[in-house]
Amino acid sequence: MESGGRTSTLVIGVGNWYRSDDAAGLVVARNLRTMNLLGVVVREESGEGAALMEAWKDAVKVIIVDAASSGSPPGTIHKLDPHVQNIPSSFFHYSSHAFSVAEAIELARVLGQLPQRLLIYAIEGKDFSAGVRLSTEVQGAADEVTGLIARQLSIADQVVV
Repeated sequence: MESGGRTSTLVIGVGNWYRSDDAAGLVVARNLRTMNLLGVVVREESGEGAALMEAWKDAVKVIIVDAASSGSPPGTIHKLDPHVQNIPSSFFHYSSHAFSVAEAIELARVLGQLPQRLLIYAIEGKDFSAGVRLSTEVQGAADEVTGLIARQLSIADQVVV
């Protein structure tokens, strides 16, 4: 935690454990949690927009990881920065909530409540049917995103004096 009760870095894994590749964000969150990265809080969320906004309200830097369905090949990793681009709501259409990741970001933007730094890793899914196993492509991408985030956060820790 930083002074004033603000979390320095928050990683939010979004998804549903029981919809196959939709759990990609949750897998990344669990992987990162086991690394005990300094100054990093890791949460798992269903993707409901109001809960996301509440989760990030005290964070300076937020990284969200979620499954996507944009038509790209399964396992494709999309890196999105909401401060420089709008996030299409159709990107995360597998959410079971009407007010999901994209809508939460756009509402927070309008209300001036986006975290100072916000980054989204969206992993293109293959299979969103009932089940508790990631497809091979998505598992590989989840492992890659875990490594990318861990390296990114480790480098940031080394830069801070």
